[in-house]
Amino acid sequence: MLASEIIKHPIITEKSMLQVEEQNKYTFNVDKRANKIEIKKAVEELFDVKVVKVNKMRTAPKRKRVGQHEGFKPVIVKAIVQLAEGDNIEIFAA
Repeated sequence: MLASEIIKHPIITEKSMLQVEEQNKYTFNVDKRANKIEIKKAVEELFDVKVVKVNKMRTAPKRKRVGQHEGFKPVIVKAIVQLAEGDNIEIFAA
């Protein structure tokens, strides 16, 4: 898999921005087939930074209903990536 296929897009919420400021951790929506090693290599390749730690989590599918139709929200896989001291990613600095 290519690095651009592994990292889908950044997750920008209040909680993720606090982690960026306080702990130098960045949150991304990633492909569900990727493992931690592939995520680390993809972030280092795309953003030219040094990754110290990767945490990966999978959200459970939630049941949703619209009128008489039922279904599930899709599974989302998030990765929280901690960077080395002094490194940062510019897309989060706005």
